[in-house]
Amino acid sequence: MPKNLEIAVIDDDPSFRVALVESLVSLGYGTGGYTSAEDYLGSVGEKLFDCIVTDIHMPGMSGFDLVQRLAAHGSTTPVVLITARSEASLAVRASAVGAVCLLRKPFKTSDLINCIEGAAGSSTV
Repeated sequence: MPKNLEIAVIDDDPSFRVALVESLVSLGYGTGGYTSAEDYLGSVGEKLFDCIVTDIHMPGMSGFDLVQRLAAHGSTTPVVLITARSEASLAVRASAVGAVCLLRKPFKTSDLINCIEGAAGSSTV
């Protein structure tokens, strides 16, 4: 059951982003959708999120770059990385940058919820 968590969803694919936001809202999460890492960074302002779900491969700043930038600025907000790609090296890189999970599209909503709920009580997985 959601613990009143606020989740940021960052994905450049509008249909995927909207579907994921709507799915999370229907499960009781507070959610904000962003078209890019730059969009998120530029509009987040004083809005605090409990977890960030971001695609790895986007135009401009990648999900990996976002995780590193957030960490460099002292953020402890856990990040779940998502991707449609299958390279094994992505899991290693995701772990190296400090992501709490790496999910490959298409993934089950329950897998995402497990990552989010786990991240809310821990740092990296």
